[in-house]
Amino acid sequence: MKSVEIVLVAYPDDFSSQEAKSLVESMPNWHVTKIFTQKYLNHSEYGMGSGKAEEIKGFVKESNISQMVVDEHLTSKQLHNLEKLTGLKVVDRERLILDIFYSRATTNEAKLQIQLAEIKYDMPRVREMAKMSSGNERPGKGGSGEYVVDVKFRDLKRRMGFIKEKLDEAKKKRQLYHQQRIKTGMPVVSLVGYTSAGKTTLFNQLTEEQRETSASLFTTLSTTTRSLKIDKKSVLLTDTVGFISRLPTYMIDAFKSTLEESLAADLMLLLLDASEEPENIRIKYASCWDVLKELKVDDKKVLIVLTKYDRADAEKVEEIAKDLQLEDYLAVSSKTGYGIHKLKNVILERTG
Repeated sequence: MKSVEIVLVAYPDDFSSQEAKSLVESMPNWHVTKIFTQKYLNHSEYGMGSGKAEEIKGFVKESNISQMVVDEHLTSKQLHNLEKLTGLKVVDRERLILDIFYSRATTNEAKLQIQLAEIKYDMPRVREMAKMSSGNERPGKGGSGEYVVDVKFRDLKRRMGFIKEKLDEAKKKRQLYHQQRIKTGMPVVSLVGYTSAGKTTLFNQLTEEQRETSASLFTTLSTTTRSLKIDKKSVLLTDTVGFISRLPTYMIDAFKSTLEESLAADLMLLLLDASEEPENIRIKYASCWDVLKELKVDDKKVLIVLTKYDRADAEKVEEIAKDLQLEDYLAVSSKTGYGIHKLKNVILERTG
């Protein structure tokens, strides 16, 4: 399949621009040809400043680029203005994440959750597009502008209601399943953390599964639970969707039903990639806690696990722990098996 060449507009700090590039290149066959940076992406006309928009227009004239990604939320008007100026199809950060979710979703429930998030993404834009097309005037009853937007809006609300019903059914089944687990007395341990922190690799190491792992973001979208035997005790281990910075509340809400299984866990292992730069680890750690607090997680259930120890060392791990003020943590390597035995013992202690 032919590569899709992308021009990316991101914030100038290294973490933001690299994460935005990783997001773009998580899409099949998408390749970032050029990154433009902008300190502020909240200007009214284009999101970016008009000078930057003109600079991009000049650049794309001399290239075969057909699409632009802006690493920020854009209104319909801003998207429209940028597309008109540059002649490119423009995608904002939220639409990009939704598209990545679509490309990764394998279960019916994950697909429903994405559809729900997409409706919440579309709803404010439907109203805005109606205003733009009617010149900011509200046509009278039967006028085409109001009629079209009202029909579209009602259709979105109807679809939202249908999807919520389906997700509620799935939630009830899960709750029933969870109650059955409680009766068996098997404790639940969940793996949570930033996307690409190594959750699925650790899950595979502990359970001897062969779930797909990838350097791409959001490889895991649906929850998977397997039984893990430690000595003579059985524990249920759950792998979940990864977190990411600046994830809108409505997207967290859409995946709440899946994440609830993790929230009900007796122990949550919050994974951080120890091989990364200290500044990146700091940002990701804060982003994870933002999501966990939004989900009202009991922080006493959380144990920090520093992964990819084979690509770090003892000194770096100590520096990370000091920087994040961690008193209680473990370091592991799913690749070499370092720290896995100790982790299993801690799981036994914390779920006993």
